[in-house]
Amino acid sequence: MLRPNSRLSKTMAVFSLALFCTIVCELSAAPVQRITTDKRNDWPIIGVLAQEVYKPQPKQNSYIAASYVKFLEAAGARVVPVMINQTEEEYIQLFKSINGILFPGGGVNLVSSGYAKAASIFYKLAIEAASQGDYFPVWGTCLGFEQLLLLTCGENLLSQTNTTGVSLPLTFTKDAMESRLFKDFPPDLMKALESENITENSHTWSISVETFMKDEALNKFYKILSTNTDGNTEFVSTMEAYNYPVYGTQWHPEKNAFEWTRPYYPHTPSAIKNIFYMANFIVNEAKKNSHSFASKEEEQKHLIYNYNPVFTGATSAFEQIYFFE
Repeated sequence: MLRPNSRLSKTMAVFSLALFCTIVCELSAAPVQRITTDKRNDWPIIGVLAQEVYKPQPKQNSYIAASYVKFLEAAGARVVPVMINQTEEEYIQLFKSINGILFPGGGVNLVSSGYAKAASIFYKLAIEAASQGDYFPVWGTCLGFEQLLLLTCGENLLSQTNTTGVSLPLTFTKDAMESRLFKDFPPDLMKALESENITENSHTWSISVETFMKDEALNKFYKILSTNTDGNTEFVSTMEAYNYPVYGTQWHPEKNAFEWTRPYYPHTPSAIKNIFYMANFIVNEAKKNSHSFASKEEEQKHLIYNYNPVFTGATSAFEQIYFFE
């Protein structure tokens, strides 16, 4: 569950992102040619970004919820944990070795955390790569969605909403049906997404549609695919970039099949069906990327299989967590 971050003004940390974000927004205006090749990488490896533990314990300084790993594995990908507080050179080398990255939900600072700093580097690398024809998908869920917004426009435009622990139907925009994300979803699933409470929300901050539409950088870079409301504020719930393989949901697709600790996690047939279509989309995007590790030994050293998840369902919103030193 996302812990409320104090609302960020234009601090020096945000200004440090602004120059890069300005460059990104200028790049976004020009269409990027998508990779069209008969080659498909059927052995995709996707990075999942770790984040700081709220109350660190010995050998438990950062974590990844296991549901994100299962989510990607269910659609045919392997996972590499992307550790926080590594050097930029280490991140660059890892970027060249994996086929996409997922920024998960959580509760860390969007500017000063190790999560935020690593996300900034991978986002920058992905944008630069795409501009050169190297298709590297970036996905953000909840906190990751919010991180993408900040990286794109250079300031925190979030406002508080009453959206902690609630499952909602999506209100699709006219762009949704022709979007890369939703265009191949079956009609019955799209109808379920519109009419059933199957998208789980665990956030206290959102970007309102009004605020999003007023920001030129966000409008140039992303199209809104769905919105939701808490009864007072209409907020953006799904988005995808126009010209880059960058996607985000304010809601949690991974929870439907793999988390059981809360009564508002939906487990209906439609909710389960949705998780696999979402995961399938992300993994298929990663299959368009041909990055690889220098050797099989190097690949094996980085895989999540080197770590064991811990059962935390009795004390946490997550059934299992991978902890890292």
